[in-house]
Amino acid sequence: MAGPRRKKYTSGEGAQYVTRATAMRALQLSLKDFRRICILKGIYPREPRNRKKAQRGATGIKTLYNKKDIRFLLHEPVIWKFREQKTLGRKIGRAKALREFTEARHLMNKPVVIKLDHIVKERYPTFIDALRDMDDCLTLCHLFSTFPSIRHIPRDQSTLCRRLMLEFMQAIIHSKALRKVFISIKGYYFQVEIKGQLITWIMPHQFSFEPQTKEDVDFRIMSTFVQFYIVLLGFVNFRLYHVMNLHYPPRVRRVEETEGTDLVDKMALESERIAALNYPLISTSSSTVEEEETALDKFELDGNEASKMEKAYIEADKIQRLKTLFTGMKVFLNREVPREPLVFILRCFGAEVSWDKKLFVGATFEESDETITHQIVDRPQIESQYISRYYVQPQWVFDSVNARELLPVERYFIGAVLPPHLSPFVDDSRTEAYHPPEERELFGKNENENEEQDEVAANPPKIITNNDEAPKNSAAPVQKSVNDSDESSSEEEDEEVDLGPDALREKMKMKMIVTPGRIEEADPLEEKKKEREEYKLREKMVHKKHKALYKSMMKGRALRAKDVKVLKKKRQLIEQKKMLKS
Repeated sequence: MAGPRRKKYTSGEGAQYVTRATAMRALQLSLKDFRRICILKGIYPREPRNRKKAQRGATGIKTLYNKKDIRFLLHEPVIWKFREQKTLGRKIGRAKALREFTEARHLMNKPVVIKLDHIVKERYPTFIDALRDMDDCLTLCHLFSTFPSIRHIPRDQSTLCRRLMLEFMQAIIHSKALRKVFISIKGYYFQVEIKGQLITWIMPHQFSFEPQTKEDVDFRIMSTFVQFYIVLLGFVNFRLYHVMNLHYPPRVRRVEETEGTDLVDKMALESERIAALNYPLISTSSSTVEEEETALDKFELDGNEASKMEKAYIEADKIQRLKTLFTGMKVFLNREVPREPLVFILRCFGAEVSWDKKLFVGATFEESDETITHQIVDRPQIESQYISRYYVQPQWVFDSVNARELLPVERYFIGAVLPPHLSPFVDDSRTEAYHPPEERELFGKNENENEEQDEVAANPPKIITNNDEAPKNSAAPVQKSVNDSDESSSEEEDEEVDLGPDALREKMKMKMIVTPGRIEEADPLEEKKKEREEYKLREKMVHKKHKALYKSMMKGRALRAKDVKVLKKKRQLIEQKKMLKS
């Protein structure tokens, strides 16, 4: 006898997903609060394999969530805080309606505080997990730090974003963890390396804030993200400062008091000095511990592992040299250049930086200082110049960091046409990508030198001695010389009889000649034909299961190669037009 009939959509994808309306009813939350809790907990809509089954036969496209995620939210204490906020809002509205303004003011001064510490620890159990998710955090916090007090963005939130970002940048300066920089329309790209994790974020350009005429951007949702990212960034900053033995919140070393500081708020002056990014931080340890250079252990390895270790040694050596790229340089910034990104970059690599003291707090030397080596200028000409320093444009700093060496300053002088600013965020493993000539000139120079040195080390010049075996290709010329000597041997026999043993030995030494062999030249057309045939044979060995994937890969490779050809053709046409004009 058959068992009870199973109802439809009680198992499989029909039972794994729920719609957003069902989830809101289960949690007893409004749409606004449901979005907030999903953002804070990191729960996002899912895309099922079979949407018709997941929606239980419904036709339209609905927002679906995993049922396990919604059950996970049922026990979240933050939901009760949302309900307390709603209750408090009703009490304040009732007090205002009854014109009890004293009671309303008393209730407004007792807001509901939502703590997100447990959510951060839950989503990121380890410090490495938190570092892997810092890209969006830093970008959004840096963006909100430039906003004024507008609707849905309280002033204290943007102020806190500003303070946390400055603390993070001070930690990067102290650890010298900056690796790559780039300027684009969006802003300044920075990439740092912390605990082996690469973190990339964008610092926006310093433009005045333009209010939005239309509500295309939902600042309420962005503010919820920032509310979580602030707590995350605070945890990360505290851990970084603790690892580096620095005070947190940061405190700068005592500097010479300037005139007029008696009338300034001490707390405000301290925060401005931290924002200047130009003062060293105070360490918690009494003794000054010098930075130890991390040295890689060397092992005797064979094959690919040895080459990988050699590359790791070379990369570690380059990074150590990069950390002291601008050491010994004194740089002065003109008023027109962006102060914060340039100070951040220059101080990360050991330079001393200053600017006009009327511009911002933290200037350490004047423009008239004769020991200044470089001055960053972004104007077509300047009235008075010092012979003892270089006047360069800001791009020189960015290009030197990406090239990991001090580039010649001649191409970056005042009024000079700057070379193309190349992005360092290019995947070198993709050989099908287009590489412009400027990139090959900048990044390929050192690579070619290293390749030549490796070839010389791998194939040293061979010295042929009399005891060495003669190569096979040289057998024919040697045999020919022997045959030629046989013809005249009968004539020389009579002369050898008359000679003594010493004279005969000298004569035999004169006959010993080593003729160089010739290398057989291979036909390149035959080699290409042979490689093509072997490649076709390997293609036939691809399994049927992977044939579709292989075809799609080859199709994508062909499309990328086609795009590269188109770009090269465009480049040739542009250069031809320039030559005709000149």
